[in-house]
Amino acid sequence: MIIVLTPKATEADARQILERIEKAGLKPLYMPGVERIVLGALGDERKLASLQLQANPMVESVKPILTSYKQVSREMQAHDSQVQFGDRLIGGGSFAVIAGPCAIENKDQIHKSAAIVKKHGGIGLRGGAFKPRTSPYSFQGLEEEGLKLMQQASLEYSLPSVTEVIDASHVDMMSQYVDAFQVGARNMQNFRLLKAVGQTDKPVILKRGMSATIEELLLAAEYIYNEGNHNIIICERGIRTFEKATRNTLDLGAVAYIKTKSHLPVIVDPSHGTGIRELVSPMARAAAACGADGIIVEVHYDPQVALSDGMQSLDEKDFEKLMRGLLPFVKAAGKVIA
Repeated sequence: MIIVLTPKATEADARQILERIEKAGLKPLYMPGVERIVLGALGDERKLASLQLQANPMVESVKPILTSYKQVSREMQAHDSQVQFGDRLIGGGSFAVIAGPCAIENKDQIHKSAAIVKKHGGIGLRGGAFKPRTSPYSFQGLEEEGLKLMQQASLEYSLPSVTEVIDASHVDMMSQYVDAFQVGARNMQNFRLLKAVGQTDKPVILKRGMSATIEELLLAAEYIYNEGNHNIIICERGIRTFEKATRNTLDLGAVAYIKTKSHLPVIVDPSHGTGIRELVSPMARAAAACGADGIIVEVHYDPQVALSDGMQSLDEKDFEKLMRGLLPFVKAAGKVIA
C-alpha cells in the first residue's frame, strides 16, 4: 500500500506511522518527496486495514499497489531512478554506452579493447571472466585471473567495470575487482544469486531471461530491491522466438513498456539481441529512439581472433561509427551521450 501524507505532515508524524506499520508485521518504506511525504507498507494488506490509517489526520490517502512488483513500480515511485556507475549516472537525461569484449582472454586483449572504448566515448568496460556457455567445450573464461586483468584495464583507462556473476558464492570475491555485477539471462531467476547481489551496494545490470516475460523480469528486479540494493539497471537482450534469422528477437517494445511501468533505468544489448555485427548499430539507434537509457555492446580489438562471440563484436572502426551514428538519435530522444 502507498500512504500519502498531507502537506503539513512532518517527519516525526511519518515516523510514528512507520512504527505502527512495522509493529503490525509489515515492511515500512519512507519516501520523502518535494511537496509531501509518501510512505509504503509491504505485506499482508489485511494487517494494514486493521490500522485504520485513513482516520489519521496526517494521512491524505491510502492506495493499493496493483502490480505484483511493488518497489520497482512507478506506483511506488513516479520519478526515474538514476544509478551511479563509476563517476557517471545511468538513467535520467543521459544515454550511457558500456562496451568491451564478450570474454577476457589475456592482458593484451582487454587493454587494447579498453583503449578503444575509452577513445570513442564509452563510459564503462564490460568483459566476462566466468563464462556460462551452452557447450561444456567452449571457452569458459579466465575466472579470477580474468578479473585481475580487467581491474588493471579499468584503472588504467578510468572506466568502471562490469562482469557477469554466475554463483552467489562468488559475490564477495568479485566485489574486490569490479564496480558492478551483471546477472545474465540464464540466471535471471536464480533467486539465491539475486538475493546475494541485493545484499551489496554495487550496481546490478539485470538481463532479461531468454523466455522471460516482462513481469518475471521486474519481479526478479524486485528480489534485488527488496534486499536493500536499489542500484538496478534492467537490460533487454533479446528473447527466444521461432525466428532463426537472428540470434534472438530484440524486443524493443519491452523497453518502452518497462519505462512506463518501472522507475528503473533500462539499457539494451544489441549484440546478443541480434548476434550479427551489421545489425548492432541500427538496433543501438533504435534503442535510443524508443527511450532506452543506454546500451551495452561487445567490442574486440580484433573480432576475427575472439574466443567468444566474434561474429557480433565490433572492431574499432565499427565502434567509432556506432558512437557517431548514435548522436542524432540520442538528441531526438531528449537525452545526451553520457
